[in-house]
Amino acid sequence: MSSKYLYPVDTDQFEDIRERGLLYVDKTSMLFDLVSKYRYVFLSRPRRFGKSLLCNTFRAYFNGQKELFEGLKIASLEKEWKKYPVLQFAMSGLKHLDLGEAREKLGLYIREYEQLYGCDNSGMSPGARFREVIHTAHAKSGEKVAIIIDEYDSPILALLHQPEERDAMRRMMREFFQVLKDEGAHIRFVFMTGITKFSQMSIFSELNNLKNISMMPEYSGLCGITKTELETTLRPHVADLAERMVCTTEEAYAKIKEYYDGYHFCEESEDIYAPYSLLNALNDGKVKEFWFESGTSSSLMENLKHYPLTTTFSYDGVDVNLKQFAIPCEEATTPMPLLFQSGYLSIDRYNREMDTYTLHFPNKEVRNGLIDSLMPLILHQTADDKESLVLNMTRCIYNGDLSGALHHLQAYIAGIPYDIITKEEWDDKEKREGFYKLLMYMVFSILTSKVRCESKCILGRADVVIATAKDVFVLELKVDDTVENALRQIDDKSYAIQWSADGRRVTKCGVRIDSERRNITEWRLVDENNETETRI
Repeated sequence: MSSKYLYPVDTDQFEDIRERGLLYVDKTSMLFDLVSKYRYVFLSRPRRFGKSLLCNTFRAYFNGQKELFEGLKIASLEKEWKKYPVLQFAMSGLKHLDLGEAREKLGLYIREYEQLYGCDNSGMSPGARFREVIHTAHAKSGEKVAIIIDEYDSPILALLHQPEERDAMRRMMREFFQVLKDEGAHIRFVFMTGITKFSQMSIFSELNNLKNISMMPEYSGLCGITKTELETTLRPHVADLAERMVCTTEEAYAKIKEYYDGYHFCEESEDIYAPYSLLNALNDGKVKEFWFESGTSSSLMENLKHYPLTTTFSYDGVDVNLKQFAIPCEEATTPMPLLFQSGYLSIDRYNREMDTYTLHFPNKEVRNGLIDSLMPLILHQTADDKESLVLNMTRCIYNGDLSGALHHLQAYIAGIPYDIITKEEWDDKEKREGFYKLLMYMVFSILTSKVRCESKCILGRADVVIATAKDVFVLELKVDDTVENALRQIDDKSYAIQWSADGRRVTKCGVRIDSERRNITEWRLVDENNETETRI
């Protein structure tokens, strides 16, 4: 059954979307508000979040293409519809280029506008040529210039841990961006986007009038699909999806929320859904992981290698202040700022009294995609190894057989290279235990619809909680200790009580890890009837 609606899954061009009659969720009142209030605007959002579409919408607006905005909110707000010269640069084209190649590519971008406005300054630096284009465009049109720069950080992101190359690229880009400050008399409006906030201070140090709207509540829904938009404008589309999935509309909403919701960009942000994945789900008639299918950020994976990979998942549920996750990434000593700014972590809640934020993986799509990408790096296992483990453990978990699943996991661990954790790390009991918690978290995250690692309760933290539709398994890990002590801790700390009344079968499991054998060597299961099972 095909959809009765048309979705913009193959284009981010505003003009194309409007002319073809594709779905467009109206953000134009916020666009008009920005243009009315500010002249220099910066917005940080994750990849595939609609930044390029927003840039192209700004371009159409400043080009005076009134006909494209008929029926949209801005049509009743804008009275003049003046046409301005527009200079737009997509800096993603400079990604993964060395300094010489990036300089040449940037020169080609500038050359298009030199030809348009009849000037030739090819012997000058990119910044000097940019300056002359602005002057010429203003002089020939009689109107100040609108400048749109998409993904400003792309040329530098891939060089984050290459200081010499990064600083050389930054110097060239700073000379280019400095023009925006110097030529304010010729500029009507500047809009810039990026994935991360890193290097913002060092690149834009002179551009002190750049308004960062990334965490302003009134613009939290400028990119992405808000909960309100999903429940109003898109309700007929969700109903169509439900029909194609052979489920109720509310069941379709629940599935969409599980996979694509969870983004909050400030303390008062409405729920934001990932637009790329949501639109693809509506188009294809199925809910699945589209974001990582479109290409995991190779730069992110490369940058994560410079941090202890086993710490990556410890930031799921971490409480931090604003400075900790908004720090420029090249100054960070942990991957947490990069994970947040790239959209792999999001704000789950804000504690106003403590002025702290709790960060979480926003949804199942992101968590599973990140685990899929990191497992080969952390465990040095092939995709086939992982898929075989997943298949075998899935059968066991969904049949309520945790013991069988642990047998498969035990065999999998036996095949992990011996040197994956250093001797120094292995001699540290806390790091040994942390490694196995991480391993179990990654494995069970792929298998189940709901997983908690270091799950908080009133008296402490359960190491791992595995939840399916029928079962809840509460696991406590002990390194060179007994399963009896592990089970005793579950009882003493009341780890399992919070699930005792929700109708699912609750099973407690103590797991022993042997540091000499480097594997799980024993576990004991105790169900709600206090029936036990021990496996060695």
